[in-house]
Amino acid sequence: MENNQQLTDLLALDLGITINNRRPYAKEVFKWQDIDLLPHSSMDTMLCEIYEWNGRNWRTTNNNLIGYLFSGEQLNTVKNQLINVQKFPAMIPDFEFTKDSMIEYGFSIPSLFNIGVNGNISNAKSFSVRVNGVTKSRITNIDLPGIEILRSYSEFTQNESRTYRKNIKFNYLSTSLFFAKSVEIYLEKDSGVGIDISFQTENVEVEAKADTDTKKHFVLKYSGNQAPFAAKFTKGKDFNIFK
Repeated sequence: MENNQQLTDLLALDLGITINNRRPYAKEVFKWQDIDLLPHSSMDTMLCEIYEWNGRNWRTTNNNLIGYLFSGEQLNTVKNQLINVQKFPAMIPDFEFTKDSMIEYGFSIPSLFNIGVNGNISNAKSFSVRVNGVTKSRITNIDLPGIEILRSYSEFTQNESRTYRKNIKFNYLSTSLFFAKSVEIYLEKDSGVGIDISFQTENVEVEAKADTDTKKHFVLKYSGNQAPFAAKFTKGKDFNIFK
């Protein structure tokens, strides 16, 4: 398996950039892998959720493809299969969200990792979230539930064409989800500046490497069912995992 330096070198080569003495930035990783931040995340976020794109931002429709394809006991079976799709190493290097990127994304990044921020990030001297050990789950054409979903989807586009065009064809499906094994939070601020951070502690091991009035460095290690932070989106009309 490639290590972080090998993966970083590969990323830099593919993007035609130079990365020296730093982690890759999140925007570089996302461009390299063609993935996007989720607009929100929780432990019940699943593959095949349906999203809208307004030209700038993703927004969930609060619907999942399987709700259109299945019903009754079959729906429950496929849902459980989706929940339990295995995660594998994503083969991307550990990377970093900088303070500038968090501001650019509208301050939503910490919440994707169940990190609470009290105060204005802009007032920090420095603030970053470093993402470690990324894993990925995905829909494939060789495992359940992917095979059954695709078979039913093909029938659905033919038999329920009006519903398909209205709700799915021009929207997007989350065909891969990305998870972090751990994240590191670095916060540096002037004394008296009102910025603080908090965490959800369920299934999270918190290690405080620095916790003073002006410097904070926490490591959050996730266990159990995790909330994804990013996804690969496929347009409904292009959803064909047999390609």
